[in-house]
Amino acid sequence: MTKPALAAAPLMIPEGGGPLPAPWLQAERVPLWPMSVSGAGFTPRPRRPDWPQTFLSNIAEPELRLFRPARPLGKALLVIPGGAYNFVSIRNEGVDVARVFNAAGYHVYVLAYRLPGEGWADRADVPLRDAQRAMRVIRSRAAQDRVSDQDIAVIGFSAGGHLAASLLTGFDERIGAPVDGVDRIDARPQAGILVYPVISMAAPFTHAWSAQTLLGNAPEPALIERRSPAAHVTGRTPPVFLVHALDDDAVPYQNSMIMADALAKAGSPPEMHLFAEGRHGFGIGPSNGPAGEWPVLAQKWLLRL
Repeated sequence: MTKPALAAAPLMIPEGGGPLPAPWLQAERVPLWPMSVSGAGFTPRPRRPDWPQTFLSNIAEPELRLFRPARPLGKALLVIPGGAYNFVSIRNEGVDVARVFNAAGYHVYVLAYRLPGEGWADRADVPLRDAQRAMRVIRSRAAQDRVSDQDIAVIGFSAGGHLAASLLTGFDERIGAPVDGVDRIDARPQAGILVYPVISMAAPFTHAWSAQTLLGNAPEPALIERRSPAAHVTGRTPPVFLVHALDDDAVPYQNSMIMADALAKAGSPPEMHLFAEGRHGFGIGPSNGPAGEWPVLAQKWLLRL
């Protein structure tokens, strides 16, 4: 296969109002489930008036959006945007990511997953079930999309980083009964890239809004432990690449340190990049700052794998 060019990150555009991005609307929609998803209690909720349309919520039917590269490398990425488990931020952590990695030859599948605070009876399991299903769906259509079913990595941001880390450590966790043959496909990613991820579900380093939305009020210690991905790192956990800014005032950089320590103890130390500046939510990063180098560093790392 042709070695891809390493794509530099363009200038980050802050979130704002306006319609959904045209690339999102034009991307192929890939439903996750063949019928209404199992699980009970979905309840639409009023949107906050200050949220732009690019903050997706009220997701009753989770889906992937497929962004195809002009010069395919034969490799795929599952991209999981963040949003504190209250919304899915599809522009800075979805469409922008697809543009950069499409330029390097990757097929990019951006996941719009169900949100735990929207009435689902199994709130703490719903996002992971969708992430597992997303990996299986991508793998099931690998030949159709002309990608290798062995070269599918996951990228997650913020709460989406928590979900990606949960997939990396819980790809074989059984959540619900299989609905079809796709649910029997391996959900293990080849590798994971975690960008300013929420890892801890407990004080003092957790992101309280994400943790409360995922686990509910006053969760039992067993549930906190179950949804703390660093506690479930094993020798089967795929290789991990970590990105965080030391001045992150929303999700402390110690979250990445916790994950790095767990991986090192399991015999699989990660590649980790800590930037002095960048704060939180920088997505692909500014082209005029060090944090904007992470996509190129990540591409080099993926090629080494």
